Amino acid sequence: MVKEEQELANRPDNTAFTQQRLPAWQPMLSAGIVIPGFVIIGLAFIGIGVALFVTSHSIQVLELDYTGVENTEPCYRCSDPSSKNCVCTLEFSIDSLFEGPVFFYYGLTNYFQNYRKYGASRDDNQLSGDLDYFKSPGNDCAPYQYNSNNKPIVPCGAIANSMFNDTFKLYQIIRGSKKLVPFDGKGIAWWTDYNIKYRNPSVTPLKNAFNDTVKPLFWSKPAYELDPTDPANNGFINQDFLVWMRRAALPDFRKLYRRITEGDYAKGLPAGNYSLEIAYNYPVMSFDGRKKVVLSNVSWMGGKNEFLGIAYLVIGSLCVVMSIVMLIVYAKFKFPEED
Repeated sequence: MVKEEQELANRPDNTAFTQQRLPAWQPMLSAGIVIPGFVIIGLAFIGIGVALFVTSHSIQVLELDYTGVENTEPCYRCSDPSSKNCVCTLEFSIDSLFEGPVFFYYGLTNYFQNYRKYGASRDDNQLSGDLDYFKSPGNDCAPYQYNSNNKPIVPCGAIANSMFNDTFKLYQIIRGSKKLVPFDGKGIAWWTDYNIKYRNPSVTPLKNAFNDTVKPLFWSKPAYELDPTDPANNGFINQDFLVWMRRAALPDFRKLYRRITEGDYAKGLPAGNYSLEIAYNYPVMSFDGRKKVVLSNVSWMGGKNEFLGIAYLVIGSLCVVMSIVMLIVYAKFKFPEED
């Protein structure tokens, strides 16, 4: 008796919802629906693919390798690890207007930022401005946690220690004289990194927050001197630092360095001769890496990406071909039965 009462208590209500009696709709897929559907989808994908492919071809890209592997290259003397404070110059020309806004990237190859231990070598508490972790960095930062004198490294970890530190100046050559092309370095990092993820300690001046700490071993200056002229671009919220700390997924990558959007170059880089002055600091020869700079503009679809257009064209073509195959099969085996 008790068992029957328990079963009644646990029984769902006798409603259409609980008893699964609600009206339902299930599509009945027939050749008259599937074949036109494949044709429409295929044509739509082909149209999008053509638009993406044509747009990608209209994007201008200029890549300049400055690793200095060969002794005939301008930066060969700077590639020697014993060379300090070396500056080299790349000369290049542009045949037609390089339409703006122009984005200036640096690129690295054979550099595995996606390596798990490398990616974990950081202290997010420290990077969020927590002073407690300035004195006691997290263990994940080892071996870039303390220096040889047992002083804490700020910012600690392999990612921060390996921050890219080549710098660039671009000049336009006009009648034998150099005209500096202004760079815009604001807003090149992710908004969430700049406004949420990374914070400076609430200490004024910022230098005092770094007392009894040392800079990363590979750095030439501490974090509070990355841009002392602009407090909104100094310390852990420095744009170049934030761009580097956002790890790349592939071993060959490029990262945004500056935009060219101001003055006489707001509409782009005019045709002519240019000179790129490079402060060569970052070593890549030890791991067979390469360094390059990339000038590029963008469109409504973003940067140059021919693969996306080709992928749409292939999928669209396959859909159209499959619709033709299905139509042939349907005409051969189904029409007589329906008649």
